[in-house]
Amino acid sequence: MAFVRNVREHRVLIVAENVSSRFGGEAFLPLHYFRVLRARGITAFLLTHARVREELGAAFPDAAAEIEYIPDTIVHRATWQVGRRLPKTVDDLTFGATRTLFSQELQRRRAKEIVHRHRITIVHQPIPVSPRWVSSLVDVGAPVVIGPMNGNMSFPPGFRDFEGPAERALVVAVRAFSSIANRLVPGKSRAATLLVANERTRAGLPASVRAVRTIELVENGVDLARFVVPGRTVVEPGVTRFAFVGRLVGWKAVNLLLAAFSRVRNGAGLELHLFGDGPERRSLEGLAERLSLRERVKFHGFLPQEEVARRLDAVDCLVLPSLYECGGAVVLEAMAKGLPVIATKWGGPADYLDDDCGILVEPRDREQFVAELSAAIDRIAADPELRLRMGRAGRAKVEREYDWERKVDRMLEIYAEAASEYESRGRF
Repeated sequence: MAFVRNVREHRVLIVAENVSSRFGGEAFLPLHYFRVLRARGITAFLLTHARVREELGAAFPDAAAEIEYIPDTIVHRATWQVGRRLPKTVDDLTFGATRTLFSQELQRRRAKEIVHRHRITIVHQPIPVSPRWVSSLVDVGAPVVIGPMNGNMSFPPGFRDFEGPAERALVVAVRAFSSIANRLVPGKSRAATLLVANERTRAGLPASVRAVRTIELVENGVDLARFVVPGRTVVEPGVTRFAFVGRLVGWKAVNLLLAAFSRVRNGAGLELHLFGDGPERRSLEGLAERLSLRERVKFHGFLPQEEVARRLDAVDCLVLPSLYECGGAVVLEAMAKGLPVIATKWGGPADYLDDDCGILVEPRDREQFVAELSAAIDRIAADPELRLRMGRAGRAKVEREYDWERKVDRMLEIYAEAASEYESRGRF
């Protein structure tokens, strides 16, 4: 196959187990790559799991010939049935890992067929984003680009109790075993290019894959056509509305957000809207009751991304108190909506936010964190002009650095470089 010199001549295969806006998290990433590449007129194919067939069929009705699915097998169903009864971290590292490995092997076999059948020039595996997780995409007949990966996280020192002993032991074991695992399943060590979101993630790559060409590229982006500023130029007096968006799980620290909200000075003039669902919802509703917050805290449950984007039009500030957030796409989406953001100065949000567009709260210990989170809420609530100024700065930063269109521009350059190197080795 001749080297592709025009980006529009690329034929890209995106491989990901989950491609979905409903699942949230990293499942959004391959969806955006596929969407933007097709909108650019670039031939793109998608290989994913049959569980998202209905959603993708509705989202891309004219792309049936470009999307292929691996079947839902007895292995998938059995490991899911057992794993869903375990803590999420334990499931992720045991039955979830088994399920993902099995899916990857099925995808490797199908990817090789697709590459040959459609003369694919680049295979891109955006997820899983963990730098230590293995890839099975070996010898598929085209150069493989993996990432951007994002991870190598731990809890802040003062919050290690958010992770149970069994979960902590499993994480330590997986990290210790990751270099051996990546030798046994060598997709990353034989990839054309690895992409990492930051230096923290680069440091988390197993020793067995560190010789591979590695490029830094932000993990998340924003669809600026969906997340638009609603046109606020004057803030009307009245209730100041804060929002949290995400799964209601322990490490998101929504319990600490509720504690902080109970301490604000002008409580009667503030509301907190929680968009998301999860295993902690019932206990959080009970906590809100005990803190006498039920009139001011609204639990909205899970909503589709487009509905969340619409609801954010009526919000004045996003708060993300997460203690284990590798990325934090919701921070960028709020910035794109022209909202100031209060977030934990740890992990992904600390990469995105600065003093011009939000407030970062150091997570040293619980009492300090709750007190400073409460003070940040007070500060935002008391100063409408500050909210507008931070919102404008956040939108401008997203347009400069995190627009999905700009991200795909860079990705196309990476595809071309990987294909050129692959051709120079006589592989096409």
